[in-house]
Amino acid sequence: MEELNNISLNIRKEILKLTFEAGSGHPGGSLSIADIMTVLYFREMNIDSADSKNINRDRFVLSKGHAAPALYATLKERGFLTENEMKDFRQVNGILQGHPDMKHINGIDMTTGSLGQGISTAVGMAIAGKLDKRDYRVYCILGDGEIEEGQVWEAAMSASHYKLDNLCIVIDNNNLQIDGEITSVMNSYPIDEKFASFGFSVININGHNFNEIIRAFEKAKKTKSRPTAIIAKTVKGKGVSFMENKAEWHGKAPSKEQYEQAILELEKIG
Repeated sequence: MEELNNISLNIRKEILKLTFEAGSGHPGGSLSIADIMTVLYFREMNIDSADSKNINRDRFVLSKGHAAPALYATLKERGFLTENEMKDFRQVNGILQGHPDMKHINGIDMTTGSLGQGISTAVGMAIAGKLDKRDYRVYCILGDGEIEEGQVWEAAMSASHYKLDNLCIVIDNNNLQIDGEITSVMNSYPIDEKFASFGFSVININGHNFNEIIRAFEKAKKTKSRPTAIIAKTVKGKGVSFMENKAEWHGKAPSKEQYEQAILELEKIG
């Protein structure tokens, strides 16, 4: 647990560094998934930075593509990206765009950004795995605001219909989207009951508790004949006091003073 905690702190620091230096980006929803990304990439997924295109590797799709800083920070920590490549985040000639790009970035399985499309491609990957009789698993993270998209539910219906037990989706339930609380914008609760009604095995967890995250993924792997939806209750801006539970930090970069304060707070946690 101590090792996972240290990794997640490094990921959070890198998220803040990326958005601060670029002067733009989405820190709030990136910080809320840092602990989930840590478990996925350092304990759960069968991946290798030295063999990133292995046909038997597990796949990951960041359906909420605007949280790319979390994915890039995780890939750097896992050895897929270099320090030099990180300097190009959101720069015109850099490979690290504001949303993931599978054509140019090592370790990215799907280009995402248009909300709702990521889970659809994850379903396609899972179907392909079944057809090809491969053992790989497909993981996908969605935002709780993102599930307001109708395409998400079409994908969910397909996942259940094809009995995709090799698919595990995680809903980043931080209760905030760019315009405010999801209950005010377009209430999607009860999220767990909705996915259950679509035929998913549903697990509710604290998305910042490593033990709960690990147990949820282990249960998902044991579930047969249906996909799994993990509803992870999280805090937008987790780890930085002035960002936590603030919708304004959905897509705003910290100033120099704010960045320095945030790093100090994270170092105290470590």
